[in-house]
Amino acid sequence: MEKLYIIKIGGNIVDNPVLLTECLTAFSKLKGQAILVHGGGKLATQMATSMGVEQTMVDGRRITDETTLKIVTMVYAGAINKNIVAQLQSLGVNAMGLTGADGNLIYAHKRIDSAIDYGFVGDVDGINTELVKQLLSSSIKLVVAPITHDGNGQLLNTNADTIAQSIATGMAKQYEVHLIYGFEREGVLSDVNNPDSIIAFIDRPAYGTLKEQKVIFEGMIPKIDNAYLALEGGVQSVIIGKAEKMNQLINGTAGTTIKI
Repeated sequence: MEKLYIIKIGGNIVDNPVLLTECLTAFSKLKGQAILVHGGGKLATQMATSMGVEQTMVDGRRITDETTLKIVTMVYAGAINKNIVAQLQSLGVNAMGLTGADGNLIYAHKRIDSAIDYGFVGDVDGINTELVKQLLSSSIKLVVAPITHDGNGQLLNTNADTIAQSIATGMAKQYEVHLIYGFEREGVLSDVNNPDSIIAFIDRPAYGTLKEQKVIFEGMIPKIDNAYLALEGGVQSVIIGKAEKMNQLINGTAGTTIKI
């Protein structure tokens, strides 16, 4: 079965031109099929602030009202996505930037939560796996922005970690899928102030303990929750680590490996 790498990069990579270039250079050298999913970074928040639009985050997730949805769509699907695509083209990678609405790539529904109104935030319902396979077979590497749609004309802001997991899980029957969450740190750390305190492996019991101890918190929680959904859905491996060390992450010589 052919290998497929799903690489997700976070906002701290997107925000740092040097780290982004290093990451995209590593991505350009990957052999085989690969999809890059990116987060939003600080640009949307900065633009919202300049427009006087208040931003609210809950557990690392953005509350998305109508105005904020317009901002994140412009920033994520526009400026960030196309900048990444252009950089990959300069590195000799034939890349195509997509949102969930393009080609009906990712269909979702507006999140319903009895405790919190997240606004126009989407939870993924499915992936157009045939479209993904068709594009990959044409030697095109996909760059996916964290915007989905509900099939009724409504765009939705959707967590990029979840999108990466959903694509990985959706393609697991057709490819040997490896999911990598790349960010600015070496991996999941036992001490956030010590870059050498990498936790090499995390299984479910350890995850529960680390959450209780507040070693794992905020934005790392949805990453690891999605890692387990991916593994349960047939994905071969999930690793979290430094985005620009992509080859080492693929080889299992860096980062944190998530295990059942």
